[in-house]
Amino acid sequence: MVPAIEVSELRKRFKAARGASVEVLQGVSLTVEVGEIFALLGSNGAGKTTMIRILTTLLKADAGTTRICGFDVAGQGQQVRESISLTGQFAAVDDILTGRENLMLIARLRHLADPQAEATRLLDQFGLTDAADKPLATYSGGMRRRLDLAMSMIGDPRVIFLDEPTTGLDPQARLAVWNTVRQMSESGVTVFLTTQYLEEADGLADRIAILHHGVIAAQGTAAQLKRLAPPPKLALTFAEQSDLASASALFSAYPTTTEALTLTIQTDGSVRQTTSILQELEAAGIAATFAQQPPTLEEAYLTIVGEEAS
Repeated sequence: MVPAIEVSELRKRFKAARGASVEVLQGVSLTVEVGEIFALLGSNGAGKTTMIRILTTLLKADAGTTRICGFDVAGQGQQVRESISLTGQFAAVDDILTGRENLMLIARLRHLADPQAEATRLLDQFGLTDAADKPLATYSGGMRRRLDLAMSMIGDPRVIFLDEPTTGLDPQARLAVWNTVRQMSESGVTVFLTTQYLEEADGLADRIAILHHGVIAAQGTAAQLKRLAPPPKLALTFAEQSDLASASALFSAYPTTTEALTLTIQTDGSVRQTTSILQELEAAGIAATFAQQPPTLEEAYLTIVGEEAS
């Protein structure tokens, strides 16, 4: 099967002040399979939006090759545009129109035979039927974003690009958008999203790539990337502040952090060291509960790109 997205040695340079230039993409290569949710992580200015613009034919690359559904982005732009949909960082909806009218407008622009039926189908799919005939000015931020995503599904695109789809949304609206993205993927659509929210990539993406200083610094599943982080931590929780103080003194040779009544110890991940710590605690007569904290995607990210990029 032809991959949904193929990128090889992609390069893009922009002019900077005083005649200088900055190479934002420095030979990026990646492959996204059909039906995947693929997340591109990176700090502000890492080149995520530049990458999206090139993949969606809005910007020309300086070098490298890019194919979408087998079509060359540089030479077969029309076929690429017929295969994709793009949702930017801010909802591209018309506040004067209703939700239904927004959908019907895009359906007409896509030359669909029955715009009203398409609008009705998508309103139901995205849980917006009750608000279908209300003006967009009455929609919450999360509802507007869901409508924006519904509009991106008009015409049955094979690949959908989402550029930071939950920017500015509250936690409840963000969860609703995540569920919507999962529904899109389950329908067979390939989803390529950029995000700064590590928990978003961790919860949604089948695979993740980290863009740093113009190159792909690492890529893989969330589990694979987490293996690059420091070993698990051991969290000890105490009932009394005095017990916490005693334990902190007992384990002063270890890297530790303290929050409320919990002492977190960085371990080497071995059973031997974890057992030794718990035995020392018991021998000292300090009562506590414990839990292991596995590495997080945030820890893996900071390990890969360094603290300065956080």
